[in-house]
Amino acid sequence: MKDFQYYLDNIGEIGYVAQCVHSLVYVSGLPEAHPNEVVIFENGDMGLVLSLSRDHLEVLVFTNTQVRVGVKVVRTGEHIKIGVGEELLGRMIDPLGIPLDKKGGLKETVASLIDINPPKIVDRKNVEKPFLTGVALVDLISPLGKGQRELIIGDRKTGKTEFLLQTMITQAKLGTVCIYAVIGQKQIDIKRLHEFFISEGILQNTIIVASSSSDPAGLLYLTPYSAMTIAEYFKDKGMDVLLVLDDMTTHARNYREISLLARRFPGRNSYPGDIFYIHARLVERAGSFKKGTITCLPVAESVLGDLSGYIQTNLMSMTDGHIFFDIDLFSQGKRPAVNPFLSVTRVGHQTQTPLQKDVSRELSIFLVTYDRMKQFMHFGAEVGDTAKNILNLGARVDVFFNQPGSKTVGININTLIMAGLWASIWSETKIDDFKREMEQLVLLYATDAAYKKEVDKLIETFGTFSEIVTSIRRDNQLIVSKINKRSAS
Repeated sequence: MKDFQYYLDNIGEIGYVAQCVHSLVYVSGLPEAHPNEVVIFENGDMGLVLSLSRDHLEVLVFTNTQVRVGVKVVRTGEHIKIGVGEELLGRMIDPLGIPLDKKGGLKETVASLIDINPPKIVDRKNVEKPFLTGVALVDLISPLGKGQRELIIGDRKTGKTEFLLQTMITQAKLGTVCIYAVIGQKQIDIKRLHEFFISEGILQNTIIVASSSSDPAGLLYLTPYSAMTIAEYFKDKGMDVLLVLDDMTTHARNYREISLLARRFPGRNSYPGDIFYIHARLVERAGSFKKGTITCLPVAESVLGDLSGYIQTNLMSMTDGHIFFDIDLFSQGKRPAVNPFLSVTRVGHQTQTPLQKDVSRELSIFLVTYDRMKQFMHFGAEVGDTAKNILNLGARVDVFFNQPGSKTVGININTLIMAGLWASIWSETKIDDFKREMEQLVLLYATDAAYKKEVDKLIETFGTFSEIVTSIRRDNQLIVSKINKRSAS
């Protein structure tokens, strides 16, 4: 953007601040101004025209500077833009594109509009490619596809952020461009996030668009739009993009604050009537396109596990499913605390191979049976051999799905271990020993290229889960010999 004097000389219209209400400023004059136009104050601050009335413009200010009554204002004739380009990779910026990481300015970026219409249906295509998170419970039971919009929902401190970071690590290592939009969080948390990406070695494939809780309401409002605009730049180059919006309930509360200050009529829970439109217009910009994909993971915060909140149900209706982090499961020590019975993926299964679909179906059926059996045991009933076998296998499945937030696991080794469980390789093994042997296999798969190739080849050979279980029952050396070898060493 040019300075105040440039626009005054070229446009020739000038206005004056008539009233200030926190982050909103009412300006008189500027008869040719239009909604979403950028205005500049004489002190250099920028604002965005939200609405027009007969006497005033309603302007949202992007700085914490107290604008005084009588300050001159000039319109620019432009909508708000952000610089996009590959130079952003490895950087942390604010919603206006200003660097926050002290690495110098951005020179080779192209200005792009922040708020545009979502792409048309003719520009889209079906979700066809699998999207791996590195989290066994999600990849096997609630799989995602590239271009899917999946809501991440749960109470505070239930492991949502850990899951998102695991997903970003997995995808960054696969070459996906990862964009993390931090909306109104503490500055110390933003710093920790930046340091985490550095320590994991994925910063060069990552962009952080951050606004802190101390930033003005205007910046918090722009954060997800800026992040989506950057994602669209890489999508248009034919690349796969992962976009995390953390979190949209904070964004909704911030927009509610702006609307109430503007004296707009409040609706349910005092949210403005256009809150659904505001979020749907944003989320619809993600998807699977002819050139590339944008996989969007908006985050929503629930209260005491209640999924029926206004903003939560709004987001559910505009996404392709949700992953629910259950506070009760978290309190029981399960990591991740994903509730497989309340989580939904509407398009993820269509990206799976026939084998993965079979595994997902088998696991889902078993988990329902196992859950009913545990409830039956609460009555102190005596159980037969079949029930004991189900409970024994279920205890090992629980251990299998208990995955620390710092680890990611490939889907093929997950399938192999699951087939080993169904083949009764660990039926007589103690839980602690099974956990140690399973971790050995996962580590071997991640570090030994020859073993990884052997496992991948085996998984590709079979079309159904029962076939691979039968194969392992006949020849379990791919599991047993590797465990024994690691134990001996």
